[in-house]
Amino acid sequence: MSPTASNALPIVQFHSRPETVDLSWGHPDPTTLPVREWAEACVGALRRYGGSALTYGYANGPAPLVEWLAERLGHTDGRAPDPSRIFVTAGASHALDLVAGLLCRRGDTVLVDAPTYHLAFRVLADHGVTLVPTPSDRDGIDPAATRDLVAHLRRDGRRVPLLYLVPTFGNPTGWSLGSTRRAELVAVAEQTGLVLVEDDTYRELAYDGTAPPSLYSAAEDGAVIRLGSFAKTVAPGLRLGWLTAAPPVITALARRGYIDSGGGVNHANALSMAEFARAGAYEHHLERIRDRYRGQRDALVPAVRHHLPEVAFDTPAGGWFLWLRLPAPVSATALLPYAEASGVSYLPGTHFFVTDGGDDHLRLSFSLFAPDLLEEGVRRLARAMTHLTASGEPGGSSADDS
Repeated sequence: MSPTASNALPIVQFHSRPETVDLSWGHPDPTTLPVREWAEACVGALRRYGGSALTYGYANGPAPLVEWLAERLGHTDGRAPDPSRIFVTAGASHALDLVAGLLCRRGDTVLVDAPTYHLAFRVLADHGVTLVPTPSDRDGIDPAATRDLVAHLRRDGRRVPLLYLVPTFGNPTGWSLGSTRRAELVAVAEQTGLVLVEDDTYRELAYDGTAPPSLYSAAEDGAVIRLGSFAKTVAPGLRLGWLTAAPPVITALARRGYIDSGGGVNHANALSMAEFARAGAYEHHLERIRDRYRGQRDALVPAVRHHLPEVAFDTPAGGWFLWLRLPAPVSATALLPYAEASGVSYLPGTHFFVTDGGDDHLRLSFSLFAPDLLEEGVRRLARAMTHLTASGEPGGSSADDS
């Protein structure tokens, strides 16, 4: 049966709605995925490693991938981790789940950036913790205020083991935390024992210069655990990533029961990724998609400026997203049904906060669509803004208000 037949069970997570330019999803265009190169890498790994590619893998991850990762991270970041500080995972979400399971207890308080990646909230909440936003201003997390918040929570008897953030080309903002704030935040972690869980998923998707050094590269052992993934640089369906951490964390993860029972995570794909890198396919594919995403960003930005001159935003230097601030009193939640009626969609900013806030913002993703469709999506969004404004509904504005 064809996988696209109408009576077949689904095989992918997301399908665009017919006739809708859906800018809500941070997904790659399936036509950009390296199908042929990955097939060659899988065959190459089987030829090189034989049955060792299909048996139980080493707990921390197979040496060919771990050693390449150490070298690669030394190239893309401020410090190369020792291979003993790398643990291969089934993606960044899996890595976050592992870290939360290791560091958190039910009833703990976990800090999260505001705004930040919304689906991380679900992963953390699965561990029975309470999520509290960090104090932030226009420059991102406020380290001094965060230190005070940690002290206040602990005085109240609350255990605060970690802070989750995406400091480089963040989701949803596309922003990167500045160098001074990075240094100050690392110092807070080192002084308080708070572990910074740094989601570094977008590091390689830099379009204007290089990405800033990671928090991990500037921290003492134990202060930062960094999460990485091949979801954005190669393909999300691989479910393959890694984390870098102090040796006690790596050892504790390797000793978990399901690793002892089943061996290293995603072993066959990990060896295929090592082969993909060895053949030069990783670097070639990364250059190609960087050019593509840069072009898509550079189509979306002027389209927004032209069709929606009343919104405010900063051009992201990397990642997949544009974070728009709507003019008062327009509400992203109120605008959404008008947008979808006009054939475009997005995520309201409220998704990215664990408390109230964000309804004056919305996130557009430019990863999935070609430049012409991105511009068409913005035209439709502008039309929706006009319709909402004319409606006089709450969250819009009437002609008398203008």
